[in-house]
Amino acid sequence: MASQLTKTQQDFQDVLAECRSLFAKKLHDYGASWRILRPSSLTDQLFIKAKRIRSLEITGKSLVGEGIRPEFIALINYSIVGLIQLEKGFVDSVDMTPDEALDLYDRYAKEAYELMIKKNHDYGEAWRDMRVSSYTDLILTKIERIKEIEDLGGATLVSEGIDANYMDIMNYAGFGAIKLHE
Repeated sequence: MASQLTKTQQDFQDVLAECRSLFAKKLHDYGASWRILRPSSLTDQLFIKAKRIRSLEITGKSLVGEGIRPEFIALINYSIVGLIQLEKGFVDSVDMTPDEALDLYDRYAKEAYELMIKKNHDYGEAWRDMRVSSYTDLILTKIERIKEIEDLGGATLVSEGIDANYMDIMNYAGFGAIKLHE
């Protein structure tokens, strides 16, 4: 079991490094233009990525030539953007340098990684026996929960907040990216 956990940790770090590399390149090209996204717009962006994955899983065909794995990578990056937006709020014009954005990115990626280690320990590597389509469905469920929490203005009675749902989306998307790479 210990060697498997080490493999999971390395695999997850590799996925996060891939995500960070893409995020840094997009920061170079676009700056932190995502800073203008309001929470509902960010949730909708996550939703269309997850729905595209589900559509590709069901139909088995892509007309734009991109597969499922890049969408899992996008879900991780948009979830980190969501966590940054929760902390900083949205703005009307870009107010963050690429270096500041990457510092925040790294902090949230580290938090997601640490959460994955804890949950993976408690669940005993169960994700390895799951189907990739289950990750998709669980991500869509988390997005629906985020929508409900947004509609409630954050006033939940017993539920985790939006941030916990972003973290779970990152972990499921990370597992999906790992399985599709293996």
